[in-house]
Amino acid sequence: MDETGQPQSDKRRIDTMEELSVAIGVSRPTLSRYFQDPSSVRSSTSEKIRRGLEQVEYVPNFFATRMNRKSTGMIGVIIPYLNDLFFTRLLEGIEIAAMQAGFTVITQCSHSDPAIEARAAETFMSMSVDGALVAPLGNHSDFAVQERLNARLPFMLVDSRPSTMPSVDFVGSDHMQSTGIITEYLSRVGDPPVFLAMPRVNFNALERERAYIAKMQELGHEPTIIGTEALHPASHFEAHGSAVLDRCFSQGQFTDRSILCANDRVAIGALHAAAKHGLDPGRARRGGLRIAGHDDYPLCPFTTPTLTTVAQDVEAIGRVAVQRLVEKIRGENNAQSQVVQLLDGVLKLRESA
Repeated sequence: MDETGQPQSDKRRIDTMEELSVAIGVSRPTLSRYFQDPSSVRSSTSEKIRRGLEQVEYVPNFFATRMNRKSTGMIGVIIPYLNDLFFTRLLEGIEIAAMQAGFTVITQCSHSDPAIEARAAETFMSMSVDGALVAPLGNHSDFAVQERLNARLPFMLVDSRPSTMPSVDFVGSDHMQSTGIITEYLSRVGDPPVFLAMPRVNFNALERERAYIAKMQELGHEPTIIGTEALHPASHFEAHGSAVLDRCFSQGQFTDRSILCANDRVAIGALHAAAKHGLDPGRARRGGLRIAGHDDYPLCPFTTPTLTTVAQDVEAIGRVAVQRLVEKIRGENNAQSQVVQLLDGVLKLRESA
């Protein structure tokens, strides 16, 4: 056993390509070609290297094997939050699609900070990644850095499309369609819904707010929007939804209305406020209160009551974004051939509405 309690290998440990070259009996350039592409060396040499590697303990250096390539085989991804299961699912879809295409994903998180987002973009440029997928913070992202990124390498936006970057390729949800179908549903089964918005920092929430207004006007209803300002500086998502509706319910407002939340995390906070006030939202319950969200967050089937929402096709967003980025990597990063692909949402009817 070694010092960690794991079985000790009897294989000789090799730390460098030079040592491995001597141990196997082939030149270092031949080894380098083998690690880049085994089919690039003669079959007899490839078999000799394969047998030699079985006799030693050696892990090729990821970066060293790519130094002489025009391609690093890496795709950079920037997401805004680590504690959001939506982005966990999006990253999973991206990584699976990238692996299938033969690429390795390097992930950075902007932690809701434009300066960190800009530094992550600069890091990717310094690493010479083959391309980048960015889920941006919004219009407060550093546009100058994003412009440099787009000029230097194939670059795409996913999930969110700030107005400052209208010419960049984008894959995300069709918020007009997805918000429209749940607004129409809530208007059909009860009183026209109130929209529980978010502070003006979330681009997708603003898109859904505009989509809600458009659908309400189309249906001949007066839009009602609440929660556009943060009640507390640190209140985001669940805390925001809970605080806004706690205040409304305390004043006797909206206790018998349908409430459409900007996203599921806000809706989870809304459910918390309802429980605090002894309210029981749901399409099969008395009182008229209904609460719905958007995204189909993984926890939605496990809330009490389970949350009615609109599912984004997150796996497809990741897959389509990688497919398009790989096309750009293998072709030309031509700004004239812009692609904007919007995917439909699907209504998920559960207990809350």
